[in-house]
Amino acid sequence: MLFKLSLSGLKSKLKDYTVLLIGLVISISIFYMFQTLALNKSFIESNSMIQSIGFVFQAGSFLLAVITFFYILYANSFLLALRQKEFGMYMMLGAKKHKISVLMIIETIFLGVVSLFIGISLGIGLAKGIGQLLMKQLEFTSNGYQAFYIPSVIITCIFFFILFILSAIINSVKLSRTTVLNLVHSDAKTDRITKKGKRTVFVSIVAVILMAIGYTSMFYMEKLRELGIIIALITTTSGTYLLFMSLLPIIIKKLKGNKKRRERGLNAFTLAQLNFRINSLTKVLATVAMLVALGAGAISAGMAFKNNVMIMVNGFQTYDVVTHQPSAQEKKILNQITFTLKNEYHYKVDNKFVYYVKEELEKNRPLILSIEEGRENFGKYKPVSGSLPEGAVTGLTSVQKKDLIQMPAQWENALNTIHPYYVNPDHSIKVVNQKMFDTIKGKEDKVIVGISDHFENYKTEWKKLDQLALKKYKNINEEQLNSKYRSYQESYSVSSGTVFMGFFLGIAFLSMMASCLMFKILSGAAKDITRYQMLRKIGVRQELLTKSIYKELFLVFIFPAIIGIAHVLVGMKMFSFILIQPYFRVWLPISIFTVIYATYYFITVNLYKGIVLPKEQ
Repeated sequence: MLFKLSLSGLKSKLKDYTVLLIGLVISISIFYMFQTLALNKSFIESNSMIQSIGFVFQAGSFLLAVITFFYILYANSFLLALRQKEFGMYMMLGAKKHKISVLMIIETIFLGVVSLFIGISLGIGLAKGIGQLLMKQLEFTSNGYQAFYIPSVIITCIFFFILFILSAIINSVKLSRTTVLNLVHSDAKTDRITKKGKRTVFVSIVAVILMAIGYTSMFYMEKLRELGIIIALITTTSGTYLLFMSLLPIIIKKLKGNKKRRERGLNAFTLAQLNFRINSLTKVLATVAMLVALGAGAISAGMAFKNNVMIMVNGFQTYDVVTHQPSAQEKKILNQITFTLKNEYHYKVDNKFVYYVKEELEKNRPLILSIEEGRENFGKYKPVSGSLPEGAVTGLTSVQKKDLIQMPAQWENALNTIHPYYVNPDHSIKVVNQKMFDTIKGKEDKVIVGISDHFENYKTEWKKLDQLALKKYKNINEEQLNSKYRSYQESYSVSSGTVFMGFFLGIAFLSMMASCLMFKILSGAAKDITRYQMLRKIGVRQELLTKSIYKELFLVFIFPAIIGIAHVLVGMKMFSFILIQPYFRVWLPISIFTVIYATYYFITVNLYKGIVLPKEQ
């Protein structure tokens, strides 16, 4: 009997449950995909670069889990509010509260099982596609990669099953504390109109102060670190909710009080609609603003990491290529690359020093980072300046400095970038004149250094040069090679994982945002049908009613979008101690968000129109 009633209840609110189901399915599928990419042993062990991005997907899973937890609690409590009258009627007919609680648990578990089945099925498809795409981007294959990964299925099922049980229990407790009379008359309650007063002004000031503290902590995140994250999270979130609860009703009231604007078209009706329901929307809109910030912020942060790869690599690696003792095969590869700068330096090695020619170094001065020119020029280089003393030696101890000439710091930094990596690291560099260089016994070698016209255009060539170097020098490994290509691959692998994580987290958060807003708007649509029918009967054209709906819902959508994007633009500053240019091409992710957000807006408008507008004969 209870099962039949639960199915009947699900059917009666099918549209509302469908909105919830879509949000859950997207969340579950992305959570499963993250777990598969982070835990799949064959995938992780097949490539060292993948091991470095496993934590990225685990971090994404954790953040998604936290947001999903609150989303499920909110959505289920909202659906409970929709069905309060129905439950009250059951109780008036003799049903016990514990039976209604069991009914709610059955419905929640049934919805959970359906969403888990669909979500994991979709997640398997995502894991397969994204896994292949990630391997293609990182240029490796893994025959043992499994899109259908049992440990990920188990973790996903356990986590979401616990969420559904907790949500059902919380709703049961809420139901047990509500009287039958309140349940039956739940739809007869109206929202109280908040009046402007000292309390509202005080709350508004507190909201602004909290937001200011949160924004300030984001600007000084490099100094505050973990404490800054905690402060920003608490103050920005609480400030956002207080801001919407205190200022938004006042803004709508001011718009409604403007006589010139009110008397234009159906603005009086539109603003009256908003003024009537705004107090019930404030918390939802604040939640949407935070989800907008998280969604657009996740996409922006992911793309910022990707855009900063070359900036970061250029900041730590001077030359695109440093090739010692170039073989004929290496020279052939180098000839295929277009260089904007290319120099050769000759050297000899004995049991103590690596000798370079002073005249050659001064003629083609090696490069050094332009650190004195500011953070915005990070990754840009200039020829080393200053004189180079003959006989100067790098890495001298305090005892050696008495007998030898200390290499100037800038020259030492510049020469360390061309030090032969296959030589014992204890060997110091010594600068001698050409005449003395010719008298030194030993084989004369040379190193070719160069900067190409576009590093990423020659990834195949850099890879081959690294492979040839490792084959040529058996005594060194990839870490000792310290090539720019290897640094690029490490940064690129982490950034690729971050881009995927950010994009899919953004999609998940934005889908939850859409669900929250659709829940609130569409659930109250049935109460608005009578008003629109009355306006139509007294002669208001359908086009004016449609225009009024577009305007009303636009105001509902625009407020959280403005606050959410403001959070994103300020929040990106917190990455400045990790990224050199956190705002690099930030317009692109914001444009993506705008398109997604606008799509949700038009979908909501059309759904709302279909409910409230009288059908034309």
